[in-house]
Amino acid sequence: MTFQPTSPFHAPEQVAFHRKELNVILSLYGRMVAAGEWRDYGMSHLRDVAIFSVFRRTAENPLYKIEKRPKLRLKQGQYAVIGMDGQTLKRGNDLRQVLRVLERKLIRAVD
Repeated sequence: MTFQPTSPFHAPEQVAFHRKELNVILSLYGRMVAAGEWRDYGMSHLRDVAIFSVFRRTAENPLYKIEKRPKLRLKQGQYAVIGMDGQTLKRGNDLRQVLRVLERKLIRAVD
């Protein structure tokens, strides 16, 4: 196997979340785990998309998928939150704004 450096003219082998993006996602994840809403997560890094999947239980289908698709950054936005049924809940270029759709679950009425 030979290593070939990537040049600005070639697309990367796979899409991945950067450290700052992961900090934002894991901050929300930690709050949701503390609230008892989420229990597990998984990450996939593919050629066109990076996916952070959130699970209530390990053996289930994901409750939500947070996707990063850089090819859509000039069109619909590179980040998306997708629900369990495959419906896109929010899409945009600002990850914090996109994740706000999930933060609403943390807001509860206090007696």
